[in-house]
Amino acid sequence: MPVELQRCKPRPKPAPYNRKQRAAVQHNAPATSAKPLKSNKHENLTLHDWLTVFAFIDSCPNMPQGRVVEHFKTLQEGALEFTQSTLSRKLRLEGPCRIRAACPITSKRTI
Repeated sequence: MPVELQRCKPRPKPAPYNRKQRAAVQHNAPATSAKPLKSNKHENLTLHDWLTVFAFIDSCPNMPQGRVVEHFKTLQEGALEFTQSTLSRKLRLEGPCRIRAACPITSKRTI
């Protein structure tokens, strides 16, 4: 049998995928910066945020860590969300954080 007469068997063509309907997007909804009550996204605090917490602890040294956490969680503007265990861990590492904040960041390498 010659090679040019050999062909593959015809295969059935795949059907299109079943798509899910998307929810309609409201384009005329007002813009808001309000945070949802329960967020699933984990957000880390910046070095500046921790230095703010340390400064507050320095100004109120007798306040328990749990109350410090509640204070920052209930701020009207710029609320910081962290736990008491995170605060305890950061207080142990407070020295290196302050040293890092004091060092200027330079883009040039020094040899």
